[in-house]
Amino acid sequence: MPDSAEIPSVPQEDFLRAQLYGLLGALLARPPQKSLITQVRGLRGDDTALGQGVGALAKVAGTVDERSVEREFNRLFIGLGRGELLPYASYYMTGFLHEKPLALLRQDMARLQIERAPNVYEPEDNIASLCEMMAGLIEGRFGNPAPVSTQREFFNRHIAAWAPPFFTDLEGAEGSFFYASVGAIGRAFMEIEKEAFRLAGADPA
Repeated sequence: MPDSAEIPSVPQEDFLRAQLYGLLGALLARPPQKSLITQVRGLRGDDTALGQGVGALAKVAGTVDERSVEREFNRLFIGLGRGELLPYASYYMTGFLHEKPLALLRQDMARLQIERAPNVYEPEDNIASLCEMMAGLIEGRFGNPAPVSTQREFFNRHIAAWAPPFFTDLEGAEGSFFYASVGAIGRAFMEIEKEAFRLAGADPA
């Protein structure tokens, strides 16, 4: 994987998309540390559904600390045996873990030269990893920035069918407070991405 200094530059719109995918990935991979919570407090939204979610997340970030968010993360995703939510494509699409969606993802990861990080033990089809993969494809962390057609194919094959209901579940989960706003952002962003890729469907790029 190339060093960040070697990642090719991308258009501003794509850079912002990658940043949002990266933020979702960071918040969903593990309990955020104090530095990330502080960063989230400084975010600013607008009047769009996505912007309102960003503003709400920044506001709630000002009312929590690292320990309280860690407890919430554990309730939602770990729990005693399992958390309130199972954030995996296989589970949402088949009702079971380690099923065909994971196998298909691994095939595409190999084709796109995306390697699993050595310190990651979760199945690759978890939402955090998929968000990080999308950010990497957009920014060119696995080679050159992926063309729209490749981004669209990856999104439609591995994210589009299940991430929107997952983020809706996260937004409304009993244990969600900080993560309710993360769910709102993810839900709105997935809607934007789905529509953008639909409109770009005839784009040969």
